[in-house]
Amino acid sequence: MARIRFFMEWFMRVAGLAVALLFALSPAVGLAQSAPDKTPDEDDPNTKESVTSQVPLEEIRRFVAVYNAVRAAYVDPVDDKKLMQSAVRGLLLDLDPHSTYFDKEEAEDFDEQASGAYEGIGVELQQQDDVLKVVSPIDDTPAARAGVRAGDLIVAIDGKPISAVEAMEPLRGPAGSQVVLTIERGQDKPFDVTVTRETIRITSVRSRMLEPGYAYVRISTFQADTAADFQKHIAQLQAQAGGRLKGLVLDLRSNPGGLLTAAVQVADDLLDKGGIVSTRGRIAVSDASFEATPGDLMQGAPVVVLADAGSASASEVLAGALHDNHRARIVGSRTFGKGSVQTVLPLDNGDSVKLTTARYYTPSGKSIQATGILPDVELAPDPANVDKDIPASIADFSEAKLPGHLHGDDEAAGGASGVVLSGDGPIQSALRELKHPGALAATAAAKPAASTASARPAAVDAGKETGAKAADSGK
Repeated sequence: MARIRFFMEWFMRVAGLAVALLFALSPAVGLAQSAPDKTPDEDDPNTKESVTSQVPLEEIRRFVAVYNAVRAAYVDPVDDKKLMQSAVRGLLLDLDPHSTYFDKEEAEDFDEQASGAYEGIGVELQQQDDVLKVVSPIDDTPAARAGVRAGDLIVAIDGKPISAVEAMEPLRGPAGSQVVLTIERGQDKPFDVTVTRETIRITSVRSRMLEPGYAYVRISTFQADTAADFQKHIAQLQAQAGGRLKGLVLDLRSNPGGLLTAAVQVADDLLDKGGIVSTRGRIAVSDASFEATPGDLMQGAPVVVLADAGSASASEVLAGALHDNHRARIVGSRTFGKGSVQTVLPLDNGDSVKLTTARYYTPSGKSIQATGILPDVELAPDPANVDKDIPASIADFSEAKLPGHLHGDDEAAGGASGVVLSGDGPIQSALRELKHPGALAATAAAKPAASTASARPAAVDAGKETGAKAADSGK
């Protein structure tokens, strides 16, 4: 009952935020329509507050003048609805990369992704000027099976440049139909990849036993049923282990995020007490704090979180919560650094606005935004597989490199971007750290400098220090 009440309170807070924002916008519109053209009384103590809450009439007039000029003089007639949608999109365009306008169809697609079923290719994307950057292909989807990788740049869809298509819309379509993606990868020449669309039913949780007593759980995204599935997998693994597990490797590599509530509940399932995450915004209703309730599904057994540059948003919330509460060690690479909260505001015509309204903070009070989470033990790709598995453009793969990104509190102190770690090598490294805490760091310190010249100075080459063979995991 405590957890049900916990999430009902969160739902009411989010719903209240949407209502509060809509009501906050309404007075400004009213003021813009009725405010007289006169200089405010500087002696009035309320003048400063009222002026800042008003929409400047001169700016409104300028907008209307441009709007009317386009309607009257553009070379081809422009539909009023389309023109206004373009204007609203432009209003959000320069805020940050995650604030955007959804028409009715896009809003429905967004809801489908949260529920875990839609028709498309199965990839998380980020719009960057005239390209789409792949944040992460989702496990076992057409995009992943076709070889699309995190960090790839999609420059054209079905031969049309991204600037000539409606954003990501052509990637959706009936199951069985095909779409051709033109991809740039590092310094390679652009090449085409044909992907057959499917009904994407995302299995967000997978698991297996790595060794007797040592479990592996992979969470590829956070959707409505992720937390319930996580609980089922842990119960099944415990049954296989005779009732109690010795340890858990929790794999969040290339997990682009998803529903915050799902990540919070998974954190709660692994914590007996302590903070999980807090959010802070400009208005009071966007401020929230989540605390763990008693009950650790792992019964105190050690946990190692595996993360990389593709781990973003909700997956960073989970990693940060476990790390700051000293419940888990993090192995892998610096995470993506998406530490902002988006609220979806439905409009009366079926369209929606996705607006950044707050920042995430880990239990220790640190902001994830544009900084990400640094691992306790840093891994680097096996140099023998770098050219095959890791796009050269991955050096720019982080929130901090996105044009117009929201400024992070600790961004100035940030370092280089992380890397994507694919294959089974990192899993074996995480298992070793789980069984022998500190073993990986000791291995890295003992290596001659020459042997790590192609990796980061303190990094362990994943898959080599254990003798494991790196395998393609389908990302």
